[in-house]
Amino acid sequence: MPTRTERALGAVIGSAVGDALGAPFEFGPEGAFSARFPAPGAGGEMCGGGGWDPGEATDDTQMAVLVAESLLERDGLDLPDVFRRFRRWAAADPKDIGLQTEAVLTSGDPWDLAAALHFRTSQRAAGNGALMRAAPSAVYFAPLGRATTMDAARRLSALTHGDRAAWEGTAVLHELIRVALTGDDPVTAVPDTLHAVHPDHRERYTTVLAPDWHPDLATEFNGAVWPCLASAVWAVRTTTGYEDAVRAAVDLGGDTDTVAAVTGGLAGAVYGIDAVPTRWRDALHVPLPGFGQRVLRTADLAALARGLCG
Repeated sequence: MPTRTERALGAVIGSAVGDALGAPFEFGPEGAFSARFPAPGAGGEMCGGGGWDPGEATDDTQMAVLVAESLLERDGLDLPDVFRRFRRWAAADPKDIGLQTEAVLTSGDPWDLAAALHFRTSQRAAGNGALMRAAPSAVYFAPLGRATTMDAARRLSALTHGDRAAWEGTAVLHELIRVALTGDDPVTAVPDTLHAVHPDHRERYTTVLAPDWHPDLATEFNGAVWPCLASAVWAVRTTTGYEDAVRAAVDLGGDTDTVAAVTGGLAGAVYGIDAVPTRWRDALHVPLPGFGQRVLRTADLAALARGLCG
């Protein structure tokens, strides 16, 4: 059985690997990954494409790193600091940035108002852009218990997403990773977790996190927070290992980098770092626009993960 530290490494690195693996297939058709790589374990899957180099992580992991470094450098949750880092990154013209996240971070509004003001005018803020970056913060807050870890997820989400749906989905992911880090099964923890979801959003999440839910039943694109989270939980629930879970996530098509990043974070916490294929970890790299010429490798993410789990 993996140790807690190995599960934490699996969550942080597993999320980044899923992100980089899924990036070249973003907005592509269902089944494209397996059509190109039909035999699991054969190699070459970190293929690059769509503007991404082989093994290059996207904005999902870049923002996750910024959260992680703020938590460690500020010794806890400093929301203005996280927002400043996000804003500096957004100003550096990253290869990819969510439309809504970009609008909030470039608005010039204060950190504690920008997302709310954007939501007030757009009424569109239930994307998966907060969910995608949650693995490091889930690891950091896990020792503090369910209430604290879910509250931290909501507060971090609210920096860029004014719709509470995004907060609640990220809170659920935080809690499921917390459960996985203890060695328990996060899938069986879903019903109890749903009791902690805000009543206005509980029914929606109960529907998509039900045992019989399948991504084919989604009523929205998986760039929205609830089908993205649900697809990740489905991928973990219906497979028996990290590689198979992430393959299943990418094969769904659509927002493949983020669905695979969320799946990879959860599956990595379940199975531990040794389950994340070495050939994928070796290719992984995370450019960090706005912060010099920094490019983080797997060893750097491992150091972050060890710091986050104390």
